Amino acid sequence: MVNTINNQIKGKPEYFQCGKYKLPIGERTYIMGILNVTPDSFSDGGKYTDIDSAVKRAIEMVENGADIIDVGGESTRPGYQPVDPLSEMNRVVPVIERLAKEINVPISVDTSKAAVAEKAIMAGASIVNDVWGMQRDKNMAEVVSKTGAGVVVMHNSHSEEYTDLMGDIIKFLKESIRIAGNAGIHRERVVVDPGIGFGKTLQHNLEVMRRLKELDCLNVPVLIGTSRKSLIGNVLNLPVNERLEGTAATVALGIANGADIVRVHDVKEMTRVARMTDAIVRT
Repeated sequence: MVNTINNQIKGKPEYFQCGKYKLPIGERTYIMGILNVTPDSFSDGGKYTDIDSAVKRAIEMVENGADIIDVGGESTRPGYQPVDPLSEMNRVVPVIERLAKEINVPISVDTSKAAVAEKAIMAGASIVNDVWGMQRDKNMAEVVSKTGAGVVVMHNSHSEEYTDLMGDIIKFLKESIRIAGNAGIHRERVVVDPGIGFGKTLQHNLEVMRRLKELDCLNVPVLIGTSRKSLIGNVLNLPVNERLEGTAATVALGIANGADIVRVHDVKEMTRVARMTDAIVRT
């Protein structure tokens, strides 16, 4: 099969294709609103575990500016408890089914399990957000390919040891892109995420933020997820519920350094930050 992504095409695609949705790239920053339907997520675990409260929260985020809703059924915080595929499906699929009927923006499923991704897409999701970059479950690329979904491939690591931090991250993401291409997933359907907070120390995370522009060599859109993370808590010595301003700083600088999508909890506030930053850097 021809690897459609590894062709030497310079620059990001003109749009991100995810199912029936086509999001132009470069015109503005897209806001991905976080909807955790988990009991143990680091920031909002347990708040949206029933369908009605989850749907209400998603609708509120769309009204406040969210362009994408990212539904997660398994926490990925440090020390999280793994969830079996059936339990994860039971958390996310009913919520996605309801959301697909009530909102008209792309729905993303935050999972590294191909079986969960497939059920979520059948329920109405159009993006798979895989924190292991399609490198943990070898069936993930086939699921994304055959369903027409878009995919976010994130860098992750079990270790905080790096030979060359950005070089190692780019190497990992290139492998995810290669996997995508070999499965027939066109580059218009791929977004990369450097994985802030995953397998990285505080200094690593700060360095990634400073060097985010280096991801331009991958020629696909970039997503960052810094919202309320320990990166901010450690710098400012603040608890999770007091990290709004720190998040805003990372969002603004991330956009200035090339981020096309920002994944956030505080949608209304970060939409305002993104629009102001866009006015400066995208004109």
